[in-house]
Amino acid sequence: MALRAVREQSFDMTKLLIKLFVKDSGNVKDKSVRNAYGNLASVTGIVCNIILCLMKIIIGAIVSSISIIADGLNNLSDMGSSVISFIGFKLAGKPADRDHPFGHGRIEYMSAFIISVLILIVGINLLINSIKTLISRSGAPVYDIWTVIILTISILMKLWMFFFNRKLGKKIDSSALIATAKDSVNDVVATLAILVSCLLSRIFALPFNLDAVMAILVSVFIIYAGLTSAKDTTDQLLGGPPDKELIKDIEKVISSFEEFVGIHDLIVHNYGPGRQLASVHVEVPYNINIVECHEQIDICEKKVLEETGVELVIHMDPIDTDNDAVSEARARMSDAIKTIDERMTLHDFRMTPMAKNRTNLIFDVVVPSDLKLSDKELNEKIGVLAKEINETYCCVITFDTDYIGD
Repeated sequence: MALRAVREQSFDMTKLLIKLFVKDSGNVKDKSVRNAYGNLASVTGIVCNIILCLMKIIIGAIVSSISIIADGLNNLSDMGSSVISFIGFKLAGKPADRDHPFGHGRIEYMSAFIISVLILIVGINLLINSIKTLISRSGAPVYDIWTVIILTISILMKLWMFFFNRKLGKKIDSSALIATAKDSVNDVVATLAILVSCLLSRIFALPFNLDAVMAILVSVFIIYAGLTSAKDTTDQLLGGPPDKELIKDIEKVISSFEEFVGIHDLIVHNYGPGRQLASVHVEVPYNINIVECHEQIDICEKKVLEETGVELVIHMDPIDTDNDAVSEARARMSDAIKTIDERMTLHDFRMTPMAKNRTNLIFDVVVPSDLKLSDKELNEKIGVLAKEINETYCCVITFDTDYIGD
């Protein structure tokens, strides 16, 4: 019930803040609107984390609690993260220029990575100091009621920040804000653990320093969160596979055109949120009117841009759709390669006229990136499968890489 109440209050407060500080808030594809969302999240994070940091460090110093002081320092790193996010959104919102024709959107991914590094640094330092405190057998702190109140306020505030950043992150598709929201959850767990230790220490006389133990557990949790967040942002910087739903949306638009009979070699290049370019090969009947086909391609590219925000370039591949022998050979070879790996597909299939001794099958095969077989081994296996279908079949294969992570 308490969590639901915090969530409802968070949504109400979030709506109010958006209304006050983000003009034209529904137009999230507009760079200025997106930048306004980022600035709102960053400034809110800076203010909230300064308050939390000061409260925890002061109360931690009063009661001599290393875990509470460390938690306060964690909030200080969160404030630094918000400052970096603010700078990142400012730079990411810069228009394209001569040196950066694709814009500056990837700076947001870099800022998210820096946030992850800061989390790791705080976690490692906290772990080292906590272990030293536990080994030294220093006396456990004595907590008062104000410590419990401040830690409870901190948990509620961090819960609110989680819902706030998650809502804004999803609304503008920001990896930096999603990472910040996840860190808020980590902070909630960390502070909750300290609060529990606080209450236990007030009730029981423990033979060891529970404060130091909790600080160790919190530091391990923070380090894990930092590593996870770093991996996510590194994947985006290195070029991870595109979002599955985005691929489905692009393919759905292309498939809605009757003139297009097949899709392959879809590649999406991510230059930051709101800046994605893509290319795809579309198979069309070889006897189609080229002018009419080009017109349909133009319409399709514009429709993809309108519905997904992706700038698409379509390459036309003419194929023979009227020859029954070619269609049958293609279907049987398509089934055959799936016996090697269900994810494998073929395209650009061509066939020389049937002959007594040799019939060339010329096609491309899309190979999953995690398949262990080499191109040479695959070529031999597919050649054997082709011979089983027809002894005259000789395969001329080009192997393509799967760029969408299927």
